[in-house]
Amino acid sequence: MSQDDHHHPSAWGPHDWNHGAPHNSWAPFILSMGVAIFLFALAGAFEWGEFQGWGNVPLIFVGLGVVGFSLLVWWRQDMSFGMNGEVFEPKSTGTPFQNIDIRKVAMWVFLMSEMMVFTSLFSTYMRYRFGIPNCQTVFESGEWVEGTAVTCFEPASHLIASSWFHIAPGAINTFALIISSFTIVQALRYAKMKDIEEDVRRRKITRYLGTTWFLAILFLTMKMIEWFLGFPLPDFLHEFNHGDSSIKSLYAEGYLINADHYQHHAYDTHYLESHGHGLDHDSELYAMMEAGTHPGGHMMADIQVSATTFYVTTGTHGAHVFGGIIGLSYMTLKAAKGGYTPDNAVSIEYFGLYWHFVDLVWVLVFPFFYLY
Repeated sequence: MSQDDHHHPSAWGPHDWNHGAPHNSWAPFILSMGVAIFLFALAGAFEWGEFQGWGNVPLIFVGLGVVGFSLLVWWRQDMSFGMNGEVFEPKSTGTPFQNIDIRKVAMWVFLMSEMMVFTSLFSTYMRYRFGIPNCQTVFESGEWVEGTAVTCFEPASHLIASSWFHIAPGAINTFALIISSFTIVQALRYAKMKDIEEDVRRRKITRYLGTTWFLAILFLTMKMIEWFLGFPLPDFLHEFNHGDSSIKSLYAEGYLINADHYQHHAYDTHYLESHGHGLDHDSELYAMMEAGTHPGGHMMADIQVSATTFYVTTGTHGAHVFGGIIGLSYMTLKAAKGGYTPDNAVSIEYFGLYWHFVDLVWVLVFPFFYLY
C-alpha cells in the first residue's frame, strides 16, 4: 500500500486533515435520506393533530436512526479537525465570494434559505391574522349562535398574554436565548485567544459551550411546559390568577390545530356577568341582548387556522433550537477533548452565525405570537 493510498480521504472518517478536505463524505446524503424518511413517516402518523395508528411509528424511528448514523459519520470526520494542528480551510474562487472560506459562504447561503422559510411563515401568519375576523370582534358583534361554530382568528396571545404567569415560559425563553448568544460569543473569544494556557482554553470553551447547550435545553423545556404540561401555583398566588390554582397548558386550554369547536370563558356571556366583567356597553352584542334580540350564551369557534400558524411557526423555530442542541452536544464534547484552538476557532464562529439567527428569529416570534 502506497503512502497516498494510506492517506486517501475516507467517506466514513476519521480523516487526516494534512491531506486536504474529505470530498467524498457520505454524511450529507445519509442525513438527507434520514430526514426524508422521518418527515414522511411523521406526516403519515398524524392528521390534523389526530394520531392515525402505530403503523408509521417504526418508520419514524428508522428515520431518526439514519439521521443519527449520518451525524456519527460526520462527527468522526470532523473530530480530528484542528486536534493536532491539522487545519484545511478551502477558499472560494468565484465572484462575489472570492477568497472567503467556503464554509462561511455555505453558512450564509444556508441562512438566506432559512430567511425565506421564516419569511413565508410570518407572511402566512399576517395574511390570516388580518384576513380572518378576530374571535373577540366576532363575539362582540353578536353574529353567532350558541352551539354553532364560527370561523375566526384566535391569536395565541389571547391565552399567553392573559397574565404574567401565562407569559412566564415565553419570557424565560427570551432571556435564555439572548444569554446563549453571549455565551457562544465567549466560547469563540477564548478559542481565538493565543496568550492563554491550553488547559485554561479547553475549560473556558467547554464551560461556555456547555452553558449554551443548557440554555437551549431550558428553552425547549419551557416550550413543553407551555404547550403540554402547564404548572401549579402556590396558594398565595391563586388570587392573582383569577382564582385558579394552576397555569393551564395550551393543550389543556383546547388551543389545538384541530380545534373546530373551541370555547373560552371570555366568549361566554354568563361567565362574564357572573364574574363581574360584563360586556362592553358599546358592543353590538350588548345592544342586542338589551333589546332581547340575542339570547347570549357561549360562543363556539373554529380556530384551526390560527392555532396551526402558531404551532407551525413556533414549532419550526423549536426544531432549529433542537438542531442547535445536537450540534452543541458534539461541540462541547470536542471542546472537552481540547479540540478547539485559534487555528480552527472559526468552526465555533460558523455555528455562532446559525445560533444568532435562531435567536433573532425568536426576537420576532415572541412579540408577534406572544404579545400581539
